[in-house]
Amino acid sequence: MTGTAHDSATRPQVDTVLYDLGNVLVGWDPYGPFVGLDRAEVDRFFDETDFLAHNHEQDAGRPWAELRALVAASWPQHAHLVDRYVDGFAASLTGPVPGSAEIVDELAASGARLYGLTNWSAELFHHAVPAAPAIGRLEGIVVSGEVGLAKPAPEIFRLTVETFGLDPARTVFVDDSLPNVRSAQDVGLHAVHFTTSAALRDELVALGLLG
Repeated sequence: MTGTAHDSATRPQVDTVLYDLGNVLVGWDPYGPFVGLDRAEVDRFFDETDFLAHNHEQDAGRPWAELRALVAASWPQHAHLVDRYVDGFAASLTGPVPGSAEIVDELAASGARLYGLTNWSAELFHHAVPAAPAIGRLEGIVVSGEVGLAKPAPEIFRLTVETFGLDPARTVFVDDSLPNVRSAQDVGLHAVHFTTSAALRDELVALGLLG
């Protein structure tokens, strides 16, 4: 846990959960689309193109066609692997994070407000709910690729607060990335560093969201 205060005497009652999605509600494995290929070939693609850094730009709204063109120009031997990732993206989603759907159900039954804030390509977001149906229970989701901003930029947290009319003092943000957690804290949200669903449930109990 990172940065969650448990002083109920001075803290407004928390009644809203703002969820990250990847590796909180739905598992993500970037190697999934490449099953059947030699792992060393995929690692070379990731390393030589700095794919994960480029993937952040995709999450921030850059079209996949632009990345495909960039890789084709600079690393032509890897261009087909961009296509394979996009075409096989559903295979990168490993299903619901264990225990996550049950917590969403508990929170919904308790009357908590539930929202999402995810770094995710707008072109690929349609795969999210089929992979983890609990995502469909959230009242609204800010998708980074749709708004042209990505965590940990503080602007996307401020936009989310404004979009959903959230009170930061009554909202807990849950994310598996420590930089995202720290950025959320900087804009006044409670923040929990997600490790397991069991640990998250303990945090939500301590915050008074679950009994």
